[in-house]
Amino acid sequence: MTQVAFGVFDWIDRGKAPLRQLYEERLQLLEVADAAGFFCYHLAEHHATPLGMAPSPALFLTAAAQRTRWIRLGPLVYLLPLYHPLRLIEEVCMLDQISGGRLELGVGRGVSPYELGYFGVDVTDTREIFNEMLAVLVAGLTHERLTFEGKHYRYHDVPMELHPLQQPYPPLWYPTHNPESVGYAAMHGYHFAGIGPAAHVQQLVATYRKTWEAHRHEPGRLNGHVAAPKVGVMRQVFVADTDQEALTATRSAHRDWFHSITKLWHDHDDHSVDGIFAWETAVEHESVMFGSPARVREQMAQLLEVSGCNYVICSFAWGTFTHEQTLRSLRLFAEEVMPAFSGSATPVA
Repeated sequence: MTQVAFGVFDWIDRGKAPLRQLYEERLQLLEVADAAGFFCYHLAEHHATPLGMAPSPALFLTAAAQRTRWIRLGPLVYLLPLYHPLRLIEEVCMLDQISGGRLELGVGRGVSPYELGYFGVDVTDTREIFNEMLAVLVAGLTHERLTFEGKHYRYHDVPMELHPLQQPYPPLWYPTHNPESVGYAAMHGYHFAGIGPAAHVQQLVATYRKTWEAHRHEPGRLNGHVAAPKVGVMRQVFVADTDQEALTATRSAHRDWFHSITKLWHDHDDHSVDGIFAWETAVEHESVMFGSPARVREQMAQLLEVSGCNYVICSFAWGTFTHEQTLRSLRLFAEEVMPAFSGSATPVA
């Protein structure tokens, strides 16, 4: 069967537990994922919304680094227009050093105009700001002193006292479902992750591979030190002992997750994203995989065959699944689904 790596994706969206308990339960889940052999834990960044109870990814990932040994850790993504470049350079260096060189560095502009607006950032300016910010970030990570002259950021001979453990800098990730943006990601060799129906992801993957091949030997590519980029897709997953048990639990959890992911849009009387995240859409496109291990294996095999991905990022903890349900789901996936695609089984403690 297809050899594929698996990662874990998380919003840390608000459930029913108090915040302190929510954080501790996520760290416990990460310990299990670490032992199970998942490649990376990817954490979203969101603000002013119940979708994201970890608006400072680095803060949570620092705690995660102390509770894990092998799994790689990274924001997916840092919202670059919301950061001061010098502060982010130092934060990235610290996190890479504290984690023992396990940082995977996701970057992006932000998809919610409302979250950006609360910070005084106009969504129409974000591409220009992103490009400058990324240039400053890379320059700061790779030089002893930073000099940069741009429209938004200007620095002259600033000492860079901190450096990342991984050289020249941690691997870069760029998630998107926009074909034009996929071309940009492939040109530079970013690790890539898409969303949406498998047939749509297939088109993105084809674009990525063609563009990557055409540019792979060009000098000056941002992620050029990564020889074999991961080309991935994200899916929400729930595995239970039976299909009916999984259906009942997933439908309930999805109802609460839908409220969290759409709340900020609804607060602004905007329902444009409702169809994207609706239960009917999730079932039709299998963007949520649920069922017994046998059923999820079948869904995973179909996804990989159609999409052509070599990496699947699975979100196990979302909505109002209990901690016990989530732990059970991840263990079943690791023991009875992953081995069919990764070639070996890893016992889960």
